[in-house]
Amino acid sequence: MTVAALVSGGVDSAVCVHQLMEQGIHPHLFYIKIGPDRDEEWNCTSEEDIEICRWLSRRYGLPLDIVDLHKEYWDMVVGYTMEKARKGLTPNPDVMCNKLIKFGCFEQQVGKDFDYTATGHYATTTLKDDKVWLSTSPDPVKDQTDFLAQIDYLQVKKLMFPIGHLYKHEVREIAQKAGLLNAERRDSQGICFLGNIDFREYIKKNLGENEGDVREIETGRLIGKHKGLWFYTIGQRKGLGFGGGPWFVVKKNIKRNILFVSHGYDPERVYKNNLVMNDLHFITADPWEDDSESHDITFKIRHTPDFNKGKIRKDGDKWKIDFDEKIHGVAPGQFCVIYDEEHHICYGSGEID
Repeated sequence: MTVAALVSGGVDSAVCVHQLMEQGIHPHLFYIKIGPDRDEEWNCTSEEDIEICRWLSRRYGLPLDIVDLHKEYWDMVVGYTMEKARKGLTPNPDVMCNKLIKFGCFEQQVGKDFDYTATGHYATTTLKDDKVWLSTSPDPVKDQTDFLAQIDYLQVKKLMFPIGHLYKHEVREIAQKAGLLNAERRDSQGICFLGNIDFREYIKKNLGENEGDVREIETGRLIGKHKGLWFYTIGQRKGLGFGGGPWFVVKKNIKRNILFVSHGYDPERVYKNNLVMNDLHFITADPWEDDSESHDITFKIRHTPDFNKGKIRKDGDKWKIDFDEKIHGVAPGQFCVIYDEEHHICYGSGEID
């Protein structure tokens, strides 16, 4: 059995390699290089990451290759992010990076030559009905199935998650006992291509500003001006900078360039009891065989330890979810990730209309 292990310099991927070695598997290590844009000048940890990966390679006597997917990443993932933001939607570059880069371009260029690809994701796979299904990690805080919910069956059946059954504190303990160099290294935060640059600043640099009205949705009263709809997310409260608050973002009118807000600490307008997806991408298979009945599910609309309960049904060409309880901050462009009732099997995801 041949295994390609994706390493990042972080503790999770390092323990992933350690666990494989403990099982008698000698993986070939690969570091995917994307890095900041060539014209950007900010602090990126890629050099440090690579040095740690080289140390890991020497420690276990494993080959390490650096795969440069810089152009593909910027064309596909950053391009997707900017286009969604330009339309006033809420993009998720981490989801698209997994689908298009880590398990897309890498698989096409390198992974195809190996039986399996191993990663340090907090996720598991489950064999059910003679098929491989993506399933959740027991650690609800670290579970990353929502970031993997756009991959397909060819991808998931080749994946290995050596730490997917562990809690984060257990991973740290294993790293410490094994004497791994990065046992105490902090987890990376934010979007990988930005380094330490704020997402809002990057959006401003690439899309500029487009001033428009900010209006109270209940009365239509003008309360201020915004710098561009792409700077705001449905449900957002912090960092708005409008006087007389608190205000919540509740709606965007893209055609008229108006940002609608609602006043108060917990306005009813922020909550919804359903959502619609134009399409639903199933990772392994449609568990309901495309019928029009309602089915009990759990789901997420953002990266959180909590799962929401609801019912899903096919409505013509769309999919509709009715929530058991109202939810805050449902934003068009977000991915809604669908799970079974026990939030164990991840069926897939769809973009909120």
